[in-house]
Amino acid sequence: MQTIKKVVILGGGTAGWLSASLLKKVLGQAVDIELVESETIGIVGVGEATIPPIRLVNQVLGIREADFLRETKATIKLAIRFENWKKPGDMYYHTFGAPGRSMAFCNFHHLWVRAQQLGDSSSLWDYDLNYLCATHGKFAPITAKDTVLELPYAYHFDAGLYAMYLRKLSEQMGVVRTEGLVQQVMQQINGDIKSLVLSDGREVTGDLFIDCSGFAQLLIQKTLGVGYDDWTHLLPCDRAIAVPSERFEQTLPFTRSIAHSAGWQWRIPLQHRNGNGLVFSSNHYTEQQAIDLLMSNLDSKPLGDPRVIKFRTGRMRKQWQRNVIAVGLASGFLEPLESTSIHLIQSAIVRLLQLFPHNGIQPSKVAEYNRQSELEFTQIRDFLVLHYHVQQRDDSQFWRDMRNLEVPATLKQKVAIFADDGSLFRDQNDLFLESSWLQVMLGQGVMPKDYHPIANNYNREQLFDVLAGIKAIKQEPLSKFPSHDEFIQRALQIAPM
Repeated sequence: MQTIKKVVILGGGTAGWLSASLLKKVLGQAVDIELVESETIGIVGVGEATIPPIRLVNQVLGIREADFLRETKATIKLAIRFENWKKPGDMYYHTFGAPGRSMAFCNFHHLWVRAQQLGDSSSLWDYDLNYLCATHGKFAPITAKDTVLELPYAYHFDAGLYAMYLRKLSEQMGVVRTEGLVQQVMQQINGDIKSLVLSDGREVTGDLFIDCSGFAQLLIQKTLGVGYDDWTHLLPCDRAIAVPSERFEQTLPFTRSIAHSAGWQWRIPLQHRNGNGLVFSSNHYTEQQAIDLLMSNLDSKPLGDPRVIKFRTGRMRKQWQRNVIAVGLASGFLEPLESTSIHLIQSAIVRLLQLFPHNGIQPSKVAEYNRQSELEFTQIRDFLVLHYHVQQRDDSQFWRDMRNLEVPATLKQKVAIFADDGSLFRDQNDLFLESSWLQVMLGQGVMPKDYHPIANNYNREQLFDVLAGIKAIKQEPLSKFPSHDEFIQRALQIAPM
């Protein structure tokens, strides 16, 4: 059993520097951390949209929100707007909030479903504060103790700037950065990684190695050969085109996800530009067709040439093997439909911190890490498959194939029980809450045939009064909130630390 005294991180970018900063912040002087990267190797850097746990990570790192907004050119994200997913011309929102106010044993949507059957014409999202703020372009943090007025949020930001900011914080905390290209990976007799040999002959040794080498997967795959679970039979998109464009005059506080005939397009608003991209299946579009489609659907003037990113959806069969943990793209890839890429980096490092092998790597900890990693990846995968599988598009072979897909049994059961009577149960450790599954299933066209009998405890008049009261409470803050851009400008005026 070898005490872990030094951690070596291979690769920079968001994955490398987020790993370095979190490990150093939490472990302090207990371990030395050295990050090896080369400025000649580019980063993918399109992970520009996040989900609310990013705020907790920033708090752990001691990053003030105003400084974060300034350093990364960030804006606020309240939701994703899905356009053309159910069918062309249709639209719905997946917000970070939850509609209405739930009761014990009965979620709010059961009341709404019953009201719909009684002739109510309101949208479920009329009772969602995140939706109301997103569509009105309003935002301000809420500290109310009443959960009915919760306003969970995340950010859009420049991933390259975030990596640079994290590098600065990491080096201030004592992380050592080494510039260089890895020429050779040296192994111990037992197969553990011993050191990284750089092109100039320098050797970087360590006890524990974190592979943040991206799609190269230099340590976890090319050296240790753990194998890869390919999920392209469930998520066949295997390419992305990315290009920045000029910012809008008004910054929307939500991500746009626009479905096309064989993939989908993202639009992400930042302070200084917009992020754009098209995720697609190379079996249905050529790269040139995809580029032409994206460039003809920009809302503003492009600021560069489009670049192609090739990927294979899936995960490493073991994300911790011997003394190597794969983080970020080195651990696997799930398309950024629900902005989970950076979250998977965060959760991988948090998991490592919880299971950190202080006095040596123990098989039980490795097995538990890999079990949790696999569960997380498969749960997110199934949520992404839901978007493609449950829809009413008949305008292309791609969407017909996805509708006829043989999906995992767990997903099939979740959709079936919701369609019957609106029942929703969150799986253990599932990243996505019931409200997320609810919004996507309703948005994609799954309307429950029945509802929980508790909803019958109100007569028609009482039920409609309850709904009207909740709607009024949700709408009340809108008149007090500044616009999204006003909030950003006020934050930027706060003096940096």
